[in-house]
Amino acid sequence: MLKVAVLVSGGGTNLQALMDSIESGAVTGAGIRLVVSNKPNAYALERAAGRNIPSAVLVPKEYESRELFGEALIQKMQEAEIDLVVLAGYLVILPENFVRAYEGRMINIHPSLIPSHCGAGYYGLKVHESVLARGNKVTGATVHFVDEGTDSGPIILQKAVEVEEDDTPESLQKRVMEQAEWKILPEAVNLIANDRIEIVDKLVKKRRL
Repeated sequence: MLKVAVLVSGGGTNLQALMDSIESGAVTGAGIRLVVSNKPNAYALERAAGRNIPSAVLVPKEYESRELFGEALIQKMQEAEIDLVVLAGYLVILPENFVRAYEGRMINIHPSLIPSHCGAGYYGLKVHESVLARGNKVTGATVHFVDEGTDSGPIILQKAVEVEEDDTPESLQKRVMEQAEWKILPEAVNLIANDRIEIVDKLVKKRRL
């Protein structure tokens, strides 16, 4: 059983999608063992409590350095014997020591088709504002492994979503979540839990059955 930790800053809709997929059997061989937030009032913590999933709040500014914050994150993961870290709307720049410790074992969901609308400063509604400002007709979401860059790790899955003429950043965000994020994040966890993919030369390859 793959032990999963989900890191989240806000409402936790992707966390909910993953919990629901595990409960329904769409995701097999994985269980959420820990939810971590940088915000004590994040609704995601209530979602975790509703499923009796242990949670923790680690606030970066309460640590003297980014490295110490990273060590605290690592300790939480080790205590729960975490195999896979899932970043699901976690709006924190990760400390390098934490990224190194979980390289190849940490994934992120990003609300665009990487390499478009990604990197430093592209998060939340800012991504969708950028899509609309550029007049893109198609956007989507990407699940990728996390490396020491920003949104630059090997891509696992992508799903496209059409941009409609009357879209606002808010309406586009909602559709990308519903049509892409909530589908490909659980699918990616399922692939990893069932040993269906591997990283080869910094690219994700499906294993032959």
